[in-house]
Amino acid sequence: MMHRRSFLYSSAAAATLLTARGGLAQTTEESGVSLLERARNLALQPYEAPDRELPAPFANLNYDAYRGIRPLPGRASMLELGKDYAVDLLPPGLFFQTPVTIDLVSDTGIEPFAFSPDLFSFDLRYFDEIPSVSPGAGFSGLRLRTPLNSPEDMNEFLVIQGASYFRAIGRDMVYGLSARSVALGTGGQGAEEFPEIRHLRLYPPVDASVRVEGLIDSPSLTAHIDMTTTPGDDTRQAISVTLFPRETLDTIGVAPLTTMYFKGPLRSSVGDDFRPAVHDSDVLVVENGVGETLWRPISNPATVQASAFSDSNPHSFGLYQSDRSFAAFQDTEAHYNHRPSARVEPRGEWGKGAVTLIEIPTADEFMDNIVAFWRPEDPLEKGSEHRFDYDLVWTLAPASVKGTHIMQTRSGIDPIDQEVLQFVVDFENLPKDAWPELKATDGAELSEPVLLALPAGAYASNDAAAKPTRVAFRLRPGKVEQVDLRLVMRNAENVALAPVWLHRWTRARDGGV
Repeated sequence: MMHRRSFLYSSAAAATLLTARGGLAQTTEESGVSLLERARNLALQPYEAPDRELPAPFANLNYDAYRGIRPLPGRASMLELGKDYAVDLLPPGLFFQTPVTIDLVSDTGIEPFAFSPDLFSFDLRYFDEIPSVSPGAGFSGLRLRTPLNSPEDMNEFLVIQGASYFRAIGRDMVYGLSARSVALGTGGQGAEEFPEIRHLRLYPPVDASVRVEGLIDSPSLTAHIDMTTTPGDDTRQAISVTLFPRETLDTIGVAPLTTMYFKGPLRSSVGDDFRPAVHDSDVLVVENGVGETLWRPISNPATVQASAFSDSNPHSFGLYQSDRSFAAFQDTEAHYNHRPSARVEPRGEWGKGAVTLIEIPTADEFMDNIVAFWRPEDPLEKGSEHRFDYDLVWTLAPASVKGTHIMQTRSGIDPIDQEVLQFVVDFENLPKDAWPELKATDGAELSEPVLLALPAGAYASNDAAAKPTRVAFRLRPGKVEQVDLRLVMRNAENVALAPVWLHRWTRARDGGV
């Protein structure tokens, strides 16, 4: 934990290092050329891959060795940005091999941070002699801090590192899911492309918010991201991404979110694990352009699954951690119940397209295997320019939905008929006239759903009068490999009472249900 006393000391030390190797030096960048304009101009030129061959001491590191490199306070960590804000500059190595230029806007101009090995400490268990210079190496990203959880501690709230990835947290959260500036080819037939942030530009804090710009490059596009982050109970980011395709793109992903789902109450037998659930997120929630809310539990399927929810001008979409109780996870180390949900709130009109969910099989919890993003209906043409504005909210709060909440979804093999699956979907406060409209894709058989009253206290709720109701049904998939299910709870007037529950069942890895 970094304390504010250390921060104040480090800030004073850093002030004496502004022209030293680890500090700031006046930029030689052409005056008046913004990162946005540079991205626009760069798209007109052929792609030039960066040199990813790292020199010593950053080359050929394993996970433990990389973690043994620490930014030194006053040199590369706890560098003062303004009142109550600081930045850490992150070392290269391991997965992070592309050098990132990082600079700071000040009253006197744009000042880059100069890179050197002496900005870091090195764990002697993994390193011997440390050279004074590392030609070709550079920072891999940055981390921002503020007194988020306590006035005495400088807590990190945003990390930008690796390809175009970034992640944020609010008060009393631990890191979980990530975001990206852009996704390319995710869930497509060809190889996925990972555009890389090549340049980051920091601005002094204004009104408790910090602005960061990024220049992004890849073989298929260049891009510019402009994010202003306001940390708090919820951490909110105002983001603008401008894309400049070098070639026509039909597998673009806008505002992508990346998370991990290994196991949960849906097909919990996927892993022999004492924990009942292991995931950073467990449901995709979409509020579409016509005001309908979709509730799509996430799965760990046997094969890669792509689901597209067609829409026009979506109101929001996000990946949520729906249960905040320790009992749901029973994990004293990973703290999955404190990992944030993330919600994308588009600003302006995004037009026609689809919120797209990609689910990738995983055998453990160490792989991010879920991606959600917006895919425009029309390809982005070569030489064109496209801007997408949105807010990204990192929160512990449940999804704000109209009507009755969906509490949990569970499934398992019927104990009598091994070719049949049982599903239960639990709702909070359904009215007495509620009835289920249940549909499945062709080739599968469904039983008539039944409604069962659950005992009071079945779910922790702020509403002591909450009455949970279980909707139970059976699915016989037959010979099909996958089944899409749709459940809508309606009242006597046929009005939807809750989010539309959606699920895609896929055949198990062993060929069974």
